[in-house]
Amino acid sequence: MDETDLDIVAALQAAPRVPANALGEILGIPTSTITRRLNRLQQDRIMKVIGRFAWPLILSGNPQQLWICCEPGQSTHVAQQLKAFTEIQFVMTTSGTGDIYADLYPLHGSDINDLVTNRIPSLAGIRSVESRLVLDSRRVGQNWRFQRLTPEQTEALSTHVIPVNQPALNSLDDLSDLEFGTMCELGRNARASAAEVARTLNVSSSSAYRAIQMLLATGAISPRVEVEPSAVGFPLTAVVSLQVKPNSIAAVLDRLSSHESARMIAMVTGQAPVVFHGVFRSPTDLADFITEDIGALPGIRTMDTSVGLKVMRRYWMDREGAFIGDQVEGLLRR
Repeated sequence: MDETDLDIVAALQAAPRVPANALGEILGIPTSTITRRLNRLQQDRIMKVIGRFAWPLILSGNPQQLWICCEPGQSTHVAQQLKAFTEIQFVMTTSGTGDIYADLYPLHGSDINDLVTNRIPSLAGIRSVESRLVLDSRRVGQNWRFQRLTPEQTEALSTHVIPVNQPALNSLDDLSDLEFGTMCELGRNARASAAEVARTLNVSSSSAYRAIQMLLATGAISPRVEVEPSAVGFPLTAVVSLQVKPNSIAAVLDRLSSHESARMIAMVTGQAPVVFHGVFRSPTDLADFITEDIGALPGIRTMDTSVGLKVMRRYWMDREGAFIGDQVEGLLRR
């Protein structure tokens, strides 16, 4: 990826559905170049603009973080087996406390107790599984940005973001067949226009437009850019688990959530109630984060750092290095 590609990805992180002509004007790049680069980035599987489904609409409970210890030499094999479960949203081999870190999401109709206590622990090559219930998701991967844009560019892009200003939906059953189909289409391609959705679903463009606007305004679906951090200059992933005094947990969550490296911040059950998942440009940056940023936090008792070796799946899309696969089927259930 060159400087133009990076500018485009950074801009789409701020406004995933910004039209190509407006994007070109804001970045000072010809629209033809914007269109060509967007097509190439997506065809080469370097970047996708997909839709994040609102958790209350697809989940029956809170996610769980899994730390898995494997038999020697079995971590890659176990990670591949985990990808067979639709409920596994993220999986990464690591060096540190566990051999594998994974996020397990209780999709509607899933038996999470059976998954945690029976099906996953019985996979060949697993020695032990520790599960931690997520109590507070303070930050998610959709919020991560790498800084390239000027304040003026960021402000201009903000005008192309549809605000969430309507009451949230209670259930997928609240959707008409058209709205449900539109939600499926935006999940795969959140830049899809009303005309494209209309052709796919065989409806009028005006009907597709109304369905898109409703889904975005209620927050039922949120456009997000998917790009591997390594492709944009952040090759090092780390998961830091922190033992924190109870009266300091809220302050630690708030401080870590604002850090530029943060992709996921959560309060979880277990001995280390704060888990920080971040990406870094180099080991030096990680060292500075540990000594300076974490070192300045109140109430820290102990910490444990695991370094990611290979991300096998992120947000329900399998990964091959920087290359992004298709999203797994069966997330929307009604």
